[in-house]
Amino acid sequence: MNTPQDFANEPQNQRIVYVRPVNAEDLPDEIREQAGGVATLFALHAPNGDRLALVKDRHMAFSLARQNDFTPVNVH
Repeated sequence: MNTPQDFANEPQNQRIVYVRPVNAEDLPDEIREQAGGVATLFALHAPNGDRLALVKDRHMAFSLARQNDFTPVNVH
């Protein structure tokens, strides 16, 4: 869950990330253990579908995106 990502290498014309809720029960045991009992985590995905990050709440997801010069878009 704390794996560093090199956001600087993303193409400049794709500075959008998609933020979506993820049910912790759908994740591997190792990640669920790191989540500390949180039922819903939030994933940040690149336009090609690659998961870039997994964080504990929506606010943190949007903050992380903006800190790395991405425009977060909410996905239901």
